[in-house]
Amino acid sequence: MEVRSTAAPRPGNPTRLAVPSLGISTRVLAIRARGATLIPPSNPQLVGWWSDGAQPGAAKGSAVITGHTVHDGGGAFDDLDQLKRGAAVRVTTKQGVTDYVVTSVTTYRKKALAKQAARLFDQSVPGRLVLVTCEDWDGTAYLSNAVVVAVPKR
Repeated sequence: MEVRSTAAPRPGNPTRLAVPSLGISTRVLAIRARGATLIPPSNPQLVGWWSDGAQPGAAKGSAVITGHTVHDGGGAFDDLDQLKRGAAVRVTTKQGVTDYVVTSVTTYRKKALAKQAARLFDQSVPGRLVLVTCEDWDGTAYLSNAVVVAVPKR
């Protein structure tokens, strides 16, 4: 029998991300921004956590995780834009598990995302999870980004 703690999750560096409704269960690697850009791990099956932002489970800040979309399939976040409000997202750290509930799924054109970046990746907001990937493959480049915002399940 599994026993679950009702204590608030403790912040920690993420090691796994699961999005059951999309069939996602993948490892998370720590990454840093290059300039003003977050580049996911080169392996499209893995996702990257922005290690200069909040940790999942933190009371304050945006924990940002980014992953690849591959236009012909095989990326961890291929279907991220299909996620629905209320969907479950689970982040595992060495300190435990934080369960999140999706509150919004928005697709931004690249320039619009740049204008919204300070708000989306804000580190002064109550603790939340932000998932980001590319969208709208035009045959040569991705034109947009899908951004999912989720809050800790209460």
